Amino acid sequence: MQNTFVIGDVQGCYDQLVELIAQIDAIDPQARLLFAGDLVNRGPQSLQTLRLVKNLGTRADTVLGNHDLHLLAVAKHTRASHRSDTLEAILAADDCIELLNWLRHRPMAIEIGEHLLVHAGVFANWTKATTLEFAHEVENQLRSDNYVSLLKTMYGNTPAQWQNDLQGAERLRCIINGLTRMRFCHADGGMDFDLKEGTEKAPEHLLPWFDLTSRKTQDCVMIFGHWSTLGLLLRDNLISLDTGCVWGGKLTAVRLEDRLVLQVDSPQHQSPF
Repeated sequence: MQNTFVIGDVQGCYDQLVELIAQIDAIDPQARLLFAGDLVNRGPQSLQTLRLVKNLGTRADTVLGNHDLHLLAVAKHTRASHRSDTLEAILAADDCIELLNWLRHRPMAIEIGEHLLVHAGVFANWTKATTLEFAHEVENQLRSDNYVSLLKTMYGNTPAQWQNDLQGAERLRCIINGLTRMRFCHADGGMDFDLKEGTEKAPEHLLPWFDLTSRKTQDCVMIFGHWSTLGLLLRDNLISLDTGCVWGGKLTAVRLEDRLVLQVDSPQHQSPF
């Protein structure tokens, strides 16, 4: 049986990814590799990282993170570059179009048996099945010939709370924000986009999305990245993978079958704040 390693946010830390895959191959060379999103940006070698994961072919896949979507938006001039972006090499590469087409065909959520992989989080009133259903709505738009229209309307903080009757751009924006930006939520399930630090600094009125008692995905194992200040967190029904490689932390992989943890240390690249 093929085992599966899930890997946290790479964000262009190519050298650390090469080292981590070498560690995996030394003990489990046939293992499937799944990435928690944010393959690119902020780190020094986003182009090489993107090429590496793409060239792994059917052995690997990734969910889309907010930085991956940002790359697509910048490439189509629907979003301005940030001063801290490190996307220039991708945009100037001869294979840029090929890479971006591959990227926009990646999933927003991946089911692995009892596990569900997303980049950031899920709303409390989503089940595993509805998460996959709503993820497909975004995927279908990204993979269509008219995907630029989605890139033009996907940014914004509203609506912050999921309702099944949301329609059009607001519906897709809310799905994207939940899957790629969510950290803290209010008791009613509405997202807070201001607080990005760890749970120990959260005010009483905010909870990590995964600690909402009403969460309907508690019956599966949620896997996510995105939250470097949270770090590695292993619970019976939860795996948090972003250990801040791009901020001088570590790049982390976890084997789902036995929770084996492999990590590679990273030199400091940027400060998260």
